[in-house]
Amino acid sequence: MVIVSLITISLTGCFSSHPADIEAYLMPHKVDVTSENYVLQPPDQIVVHCSEVPEINGQAQLIRPDGKVSFEDIGEIEAAGRTPEQLANILRGKVLELYKLEGDNPVNIRIISYQSKKYYVLGQVARPGPQVYSGRDTLFSALALTQPTNLAWVNRIQVIRPSRDENVKAKIFEVNFDRMGAHGEMSKDVLLQEGDVIFVPPTILAAIAMKIEEFITPLGRALSGAYMVERAGTGGYTGTGAYGSSGGYR
Repeated sequence: MVIVSLITISLTGCFSSHPADIEAYLMPHKVDVTSENYVLQPPDQIVVHCSEVPEINGQAQLIRPDGKVSFEDIGEIEAAGRTPEQLANILRGKVLELYKLEGDNPVNIRIISYQSKKYYVLGQVARPGPQVYSGRDTLFSALALTQPTNLAWVNRIQVIRPSRDENVKAKIFEVNFDRMGAHGEMSKDVLLQEGDVIFVPPTILAAIAMKIEEFITPLGRALSGAYMVERAGTGGYTGTGAYGSSGGYR
């Protein structure tokens, strides 16, 4: 019981959430989130739609490490740091130097692969690690995608907005995923930002099991190694146990 209590105190002491920190996050129903607001960076992938110019219409482009895309006859264009609409306007200006275009928006750019930005889901989930950030990801969608396991403490999930300023604390709040999924309580289903971290802690029993395994595994390896060394040195059983030196029972 002492061990259980110590682990419980240790685990709960790791949580530093503050309910008021949720105010730092946007709610998806209160903001107009579209891919047009997404800022392109390498290695995002785009596709150009311009029906009047077959040479570029339907052409997919992977934004290069230098932030540029290139088209035959048009040349290189800086794509990094621009929204799809801004890039489309620049490309339109280049195309107009060579072709006559009609319509208000003859050039359209769409994102076909979001790759440059990530958020992170760590802890007891089936798919931990960096996740592709599209600009429209919510907390609930992120957890549904990564799937908390049976070891997850789903009513104490920590949502963290890190701070790179040592004078500014990270914004952390706690969410009960079970109530979100089973009861539809979406009041904390915030809109994620690039770099956000979702930490899914283990249950108390799971944490105890992990600590025991953490202790037993190296001990078992050490004992196994010592046993193999002994066997190698003696060439077999020593005869000090239930077996005699001849290999039979005493």
